Amino acid sequence: MPVALKSAAEIDRMRAAGAAVAACHDAVRAILKPGVTTRELDDAVWKAMRKRGGSPLFLGFPNPDPDGPPFPAVTCISVGEEVVHGIPSERALEAGDLISVDVGVRLNGWCGDSGWTYAVGEPSAEHARLMDCGRESLAFALRELPRAERWSEIAGPLAEIAAAAGFGVVKEFSGHGLGRTMHEAPEVPNYADDHRGDWDFDLVPGLTLAIEPMLTEASPNVSISDDDWWTVSTDDGGAAVHFEHTVALTERGVEILTAGVGEPLSI
Repeated sequence: MPVALKSAAEIDRMRAAGAAVAACHDAVRAILKPGVTTRELDDAVWKAMRKRGGSPLFLGFPNPDPDGPPFPAVTCISVGEEVVHGIPSERALEAGDLISVDVGVRLNGWCGDSGWTYAVGEPSAEHARLMDCGRESLAFALRELPRAERWSEIAGPLAEIAAAAGFGVVKEFSGHGLGRTMHEAPEVPNYADDHRGDWDFDLVPGLTLAIEPMLTEASPNVSISDDDWWTVSTDDGGAAVHFEHTVALTERGVEILTAGVGEPLSI
């Protein structure tokens, strides 16, 4: 599938979708505390999304397994050992939990997508270190995006950053291009391998990407739930983090289209 480069006018429309995503994360942060259920967070996002005139990218999304159910919620909310694609429920959050909230919005035909890991109350020292490494991984990718020529020049060091800190990088899931649809070419992995000829791509103005490192506390091995067909969790029960921004590469550099999600990054 060819990569669809975006014009300045199209990036402007995606900027509006990204702002709607940021507003949804504002709604999460406004009520995030021990005792709140993940369904209440999902409801808050849905309300913020409708207020902006947006519609959810995830609700009803087809399951990769043809026998599996479509995604049943507005947001993906993953707690603790859950990496991505967690389904909101009546689960009440506890102090010390790590929670990853992934929000996708379609607004006037264009998409924005951003996931962020939040601590409920005060995280443990190790969880704080894992979060710091995840944020720094994303910040590194965004800093290097205007400087590198090929994505592999960023993907390889991303894995090295995690390994140097003693953390794992999930390889089964990656970032992606997006624009009028949530998943467009190219695939944007968070590591490099010997098959880079199958996925590597040039970093040129007009690219719009969802870059999303997923790090694990220990083993990077993950599995999809047999119960709900969606939730991806670490096999060893270790915690995971997920940090994602939608960005545009322009002649002026990199622009974070979902700026305002989570803590500002130093790029």
